[in-house]
Amino acid sequence: MPGHATNPDPRIHFLPTATLTFLGLVFGLVMGLGAPLFTLDLTDRGYGAGMVAANSMMHAVGALAIAPFMPRLARRLGPRRAIFLALVGGGFTLLLFPLSSSVWPWFPLRVLLGAFCEVILVLSESWLNQITDNHARGRVMGLYSTLLSVGIASGPALLSITGRQGNLPFFGTAAILLVAATITLAPWMVAPPPAAPTRHRLWRYLWLAPIAITATLLIAMLDGAATSFLALYAIQSGWSERAATLLLSIMLLGATVMQVPIGWVGDRTNRRHLLIILALLACGGALLWPMAMRHPAFAYPLLFVWDGAFASLYSVAMAAAGNRYRDGDLIAIYALCSLAWGVGSFTGPAISAAAMQASPHGLALFAATLCGLFALLPLVLKKRV
Repeated sequence: MPGHATNPDPRIHFLPTATLTFLGLVFGLVMGLGAPLFTLDLTDRGYGAGMVAANSMMHAVGALAIAPFMPRLARRLGPRRAIFLALVGGGFTLLLFPLSSSVWPWFPLRVLLGAFCEVILVLSESWLNQITDNHARGRVMGLYSTLLSVGIASGPALLSITGRQGNLPFFGTAAILLVAATITLAPWMVAPPPAAPTRHRLWRYLWLAPIAITATLLIAMLDGAATSFLALYAIQSGWSERAATLLLSIMLLGATVMQVPIGWVGDRTNRRHLLIILALLACGGALLWPMAMRHPAFAYPLLFVWDGAFASLYSVAMAAAGNRYRDGDLIAIYALCSLAWGVGSFTGPAISAAAMQASPHGLALFAATLCGLFALLPLVLKKRV
C-alpha cells in the first residue's frame, strides 16, 4: 500500500505517542530484569548451562509461535485490547513462577511469557509507527528503540536493588506490567481501526518490505553475536576481563545514544541513502576491529560509533516501511520481522562462534561481511525503500 496522508497537527498524537514509547521502556525493563533473574535462579538450583539455555529458548519459541497470528489477532481484538490483554497475561504469568517448587513448569510459562511479550512489542511499535507523521517518524522510532535499550540495561540494575531472593523480583516485574496495562485504558489511547492485510499469506510481505525484514535479520544475527562474543574476542586479543566487559558496555551505549540523532537525519534526508551510508560505516568499522584491538584508546570510540550506526539500521528501515504501509499491512510486516528476529537470534551466535574458530578475527569478518551485503540491498531494490 502506498504512503498515506499525515496528520497536519502532530500534537494530537502526543499522548498516545508518549504512552507507546513508554511501553517500549516497559518491555525492555521486563526483558532486562527477567533474563538474569531466570538464569541466576536456575543456577542456584544447581542446573548447568544446558538447562539455562534450553529454558531461555522457550521465550523465543513463544515469540515465534505467536508471530504468524499477529495480523489476525490485531484485526479481531484491535491493538489496544490485544496489548492490554498481553500486559495482563504477562503479569499474571510472572506471578505463577514462584508458586512452583519445580522448574519444569517454567518451560511452558516462558513460552507464554514470550508470546505475550511479542504481542506487546509488535503491536505497540506498529501502532506508534502508524500514528507518527513521516517528518518525525525516524526520531520517534529511534526514541522507541532507545527507551527499549535503556529498559534492557536498567533491568539488571533494578534486580541488584530489589535482590533476587524471594518473590519480590517476580511480583515487582508483574506490577510493572499491570500498571502499564491500566495506562493503555486511558481515553487518549485511540487505536487505528482494525484492518485486514491486503495479502493473505504472510510470506508475500518478504517481497513488499525486504529491506525492513532483512535489517531485522541482520540486527538479530549481529546483536546476538556481538553481545555473546565481543568480550571474548577482546580477551583473546589480550584484553583483561574488566576492560573487555567495559568495551561491550561502551558499544551498547552507542546504540542507546545515537539512534535519535540518526533518526533526525533520516527525517530530513533520503532514508535509502542513509541506510546505505550506515551499512557501509558498519562494514568499514567492523574491518577496523582487528587494528582497534591493539589500541584500546581507538577501540572504545570505534565500537561506540559502530553500534550506533549499526543499531540505527533497524529504526531507519522501519521508519521507511511506516511511510509506505499502514494498518494490517504494517502489522504483517512487523510479524514477519519477528520471525526474522527469531531466525537471526538462533543462527547469529552459532555462525559467529564457527567464524571465531576458523580465524582469530572471525567475528570482525563475519560482521563486516553481513553489513557489506546488506548495503547492496538498498542499491539494488531502489523502489522498496
